[in-house]
Amino acid sequence: MKSRRAFVKSTSAGVGIFSLSSMLNGQANQKVEKKKVVCVGGHPDDPESGCGGTLAALSKKGHSVTVIYLTTGEAGIEGKTHAEAAAIRKQEALNACAALKAKPIFAGQIDGDTIVDNAWLGKIQKLIYDEKPDVVFTHWPLDTHKDHQAASLLTIQSWVRAQNKFSLYFFEVCAGEQTMTFHPTDYVDITETQDLKRKAVFCHTSQDPPGIYNCGHAAMEEFRGRELGVKAAEAFICMNGRKQSSFANSYL
Repeated sequence: MKSRRAFVKSTSAGVGIFSLSSMLNGQANQKVEKKKVVCVGGHPDDPESGCGGTLAALSKKGHSVTVIYLTTGEAGIEGKTHAEAAAIRKQEALNACAALKAKPIFAGQIDGDTIVDNAWLGKIQKLIYDEKPDVVFTHWPLDTHKDHQAASLLTIQSWVRAQNKFSLYFFEVCAGEQTMTFHPTDYVDITETQDLKRKAVFCHTSQDPPGIYNCGHAAMEEFRGRELGVKAAEAFICMNGRKQSSFANSYL
């Protein structure tokens, strides 16, 4: 059995090489080194509402962005069968990813019936590793929604097992209602991409986009912006708990 010392050493190696700060900020004439970004969400609309502004900002900087949806939202439309809902929500996700200039991948789990086991860990690992990511975003594991927890745990274990370590960040959704006890280590100024994030969220017409914002997202963007000293921001927790460079003077 691997000792705790060996475990910490193996899971820390290479972490934090690519911070959000280094990917988003640079001199005006500085050539951007393109990186690979992956976001793993429980359902269509989760990545968009949780970190859509950041994904849009990274895409605008020339980085390659992929969104992996653990489920296709099969249980998310009242009065529709799973197949009918999945077809609707898949198209909404495709539209949202087009707005964010991101590549969508649908992992194939079922909304409301997600599984965390070795077989699914292997599948999610492969989907993530095939992208060769430098940075990965996913749900905070203390979210109240079990599908969010499943997406987070599968991503965390993929990070633990990765030989080529990527930086792992957790995002928040519906703070206080779904995401609990979230104390950010990092912030991203989304002032310039806030409208693009909103456009992506509003692609999910079956999910009552105004309701998504009323769930607290508008307030979250404003509050995190106030913490950072900008108009609007998104907040994250870095997996290794090490606070990256401040975003107080960040400009996309």
